[in-house]
Amino acid sequence: MHQEFWLERWQENQIGFHNEEINRHLQTYWPTFNLKPGSKVFVPLCGKSIDMLWLLSKGYEVIAVEISPIAVQAFLSENGLVATTSQVGKFTVSSADDGLRIFCGDFFDLTADDLAGVSAVYDRAALVALPAEMRKAYVAHLHKILPAKTQILLVAFDYPQHEMSGPPFCVDLAEVMSLYLNWADVQMLLSEDIIDWEPQFRERGVNRIQEQIYAITTNG
Repeated sequence: MHQEFWLERWQENQIGFHNEEINRHLQTYWPTFNLKPGSKVFVPLCGKSIDMLWLLSKGYEVIAVEISPIAVQAFLSENGLVATTSQVGKFTVSSADDGLRIFCGDFFDLTADDLAGVSAVYDRAALVALPAEMRKAYVAHLHKILPAKTQILLVAFDYPQHEMSGPPFCVDLAEVMSLYLNWADVQMLLSEDIIDWEPQFRERGVNRIQEQIYAITTNG
């Protein structure tokens, strides 16, 4: 799923991946990270996720990246946020007084300086949005730009890939381990079949889909 795909999805308002409610796994598992208020949290491929509002409400600073300017403006306007804009490298950055900065541009243009001081990553819809070859590049770039000892809360899905074309793509335990284990500690926190709760997947031809939650900590 390259840039043009996502830009077109936002242009045509084909955003079925957007959730109108705070993610329940974020609320359940994020407190286990024991982050201090004021800690910086990175949200990759953020869209207009209201999960960012939850993180802000807990006193964290949020640094996010999103390719679509439509998504960025929608998030700000729909939530009554006033932001100033600046140019940082290849990015247009929207900054709000509550500790929010959204980098509008290509994730792969982010540098370690852009994420300096980040303590944690919330990845609900980034890794699973990418096809296999891009997942490898995405994780390799994360490794390059994240500080040591960064904690990552990852939401992934395991289902028969032939039953449904992504996104979201199947990213099973074996793949998560192959992507992260050589540079981070990986712990699966939860694996549960959500097909009865998320009927849209059955409508797309899936008979079983496991939602899997991981806590990942980068090596120092």
